[in-house]
This record gives sequence, structure tokens and C-alpha cells, in this order.
Amino acid sequence: MSKLILAIIFNNDAVDPLSQALLTKEYSVTKISSIGGFLRRQNTTFVIGVEAARLPDALTLIREVCSPYTRPEGHAATIFVVDVAEFAQA
Repeated sequence: MSKLILAIIFNNDAVDPLSQALLTKEYSVTKISSIGGFLRRQNTTFVIGVEAARLPDALTLIREVCSPYTRPEGHAATIFVVDVAEFAQA
């Protein structure tokens, strides 16, 4: 079964390196500018489609590129993983 990763990146310093790392490993990725959270700060949301077998590698890659995060606001990313019942390109 395919998975959909929604990774909301709070650390703007990680956006370009993460994008490059995902593309280097041949993940299909879409970047969306987003705003949210209590502080209404600018974020980048990555939408990544992966096969279930590649999910652990993708999550490890995201965690490695986005950390360490030492700012007082907290974490560098929030990651959601959703099952995909069907995938089609038109």
C-alpha cells in the first residue's frame, strides 16, 4: 500500500536541503508554502508519495535533515503519514 507523508517544516534553514535530499533519493515531492500554529509563522509543507517499503527511509531522511533544532519554539517538523487507497496521475 502507498503512503502519503505530510511534513510541515518549521525550520526554514532545512527546506532547501530537505528538498534536495528527497529529490536525490528519487522521492516524488511537492512543496507548499503554509502558515500555521499559535505564532502564525511561515512554514513549508512537503507532500511526499512513497511505497510502504520506502517509508522508514523517507522518515529517517526527514528527521536527519531537520535536526538538530535548538530554537526555543520547539520542534523542526511535524510529520503525518496517511494510507493511500488509490494513486493516479492524469
